[in-house]
Amino acid sequence: MKNENKKLTAHDRHIREPLFDYLEDRYGKIRIIEEKRTGRARADVVMVTPDAIYGIEIKSDNDTYTRLAGQVKNYNIYYDYNIVAVGSSHAAHIEEHVPKWWGIITIEDVDGKLDFYTLREAGPSPMVKDERKISILWRLELANIQAINGLPKYKEKSKAFVQKKILEKVPSSLLWRQVSEELFQRDYTLISDEIEAYRKENHR
Repeated sequence: MKNENKKLTAHDRHIREPLFDYLEDRYGKIRIIEEKRTGRARADVVMVTPDAIYGIEIKSDNDTYTRLAGQVKNYNIYYDYNIVAVGSSHAAHIEEHVPKWWGIITIEDVDGKLDFYTLREAGPSPMVKDERKISILWRLELANIQAINGLPKYKEKSKAFVQKKILEKVPSSLLWRQVSEELFQRDYTLISDEIEAYRKENHR
């Protein structure tokens, strides 16, 4: 049984589903998006709550800290909160590798079952940039926010232009809840058809 337990934390694919259950128990309504491009890095997990976006990096017992510094740099500017979930071999040293506002979740094998413990709660990232955070949305999702807030369609304008206008015109207290709602509703199985319909409608 001991060897079998070790296998459970050997790779992050064994960690993900139990981790998602743990996060749902702690945070309530969440949406999980996996493997999201984040600047020059790729976020293992993006967790959406009704009023915030969390970046979550998983470091299993087999992982090293080689890429972590670059990942931290990118996560800090894209997400409201950030969390690192680590296997037991990293638990004693992980605080040395992430900023003090990052949350830390430790993962251990207990009788063949993964056990999660919040070693440190996540605090708000002081480095998050609104223009980075809103770039997580697809053009169609931006169009939904434009419509909800009665903004022009800006059909001939770039995505960056639209993002800037939304940030200028929609109060933050309203906008970020709308962004979370768009991410809750995101449907990867339908998006190619929806994007094509959007392009035809807007002559793009």
